[in-house]
Amino acid sequence: MHIPDRLRRSLVAQAHNPTGPVGHVEGWIFAHRSSNVRRNRWAVELLEVKPSDRVIELGCGPGVAVAALASRATQGLVVAVDHSAVVIRQARRRNADAIKEGRVRLIHAPVEHLQADGPFDAALAVNTVGMWPEPTIRLREIGRLLRRGGRIALVSQPRCPGATAATSAAAADRLAAQLSEAGFADIRVETLGLDPPAVCVLATRPDGN
Repeated sequence: MHIPDRLRRSLVAQAHNPTGPVGHVEGWIFAHRSSNVRRNRWAVELLEVKPSDRVIELGCGPGVAVAALASRATQGLVVAVDHSAVVIRQARRRNADAIKEGRVRLIHAPVEHLQADGPFDAALAVNTVGMWPEPTIRLREIGRLLRRGGRIALVSQPRCPGATAATSAAAADRLAAQLSEAGFADIRVETLGLDPPAVCVLATRPDGN
């Protein structure tokens, strides 16, 4: 898909908080770009969501991963959070049936003002941690929402110009360090062969914490 330069610059500027007509286009691209869809579904698979799980996604965008999570947590609950009203509306349309059934709940809020009723069995964030204020503090807060032994998956696929496998590896190292500092354990990294590679850093909340 060819995107004119002027529109591309607007999309990049809006990546943090899509708004208005351009934000709507950005959300559409997030939802339909094949690498985005593959990356989200891959992350959900790695999280090993069970039918009765309660899962929270931070920065849900237009709801692609929400749909994948809800297809697995058939007897549980998926809570999805984003600070963009535009993509929350898109996520609501994409997951309308699951919302009506009470299996998906959407929250329009920034992660630093998150109010969600835990505990959760798993948490997911795809390409959003780098946009959070004080990410280690936010991860500690998310950890407190997880059950002991709860799982977390943080995904990064760098979108900066010239990004390479080394850029992705550096992003994985940064996420792993933040998770460790936030008190998570059993940290491991998985890689998906996109261009540039997507990395998923997985960890658990220790039973004793």
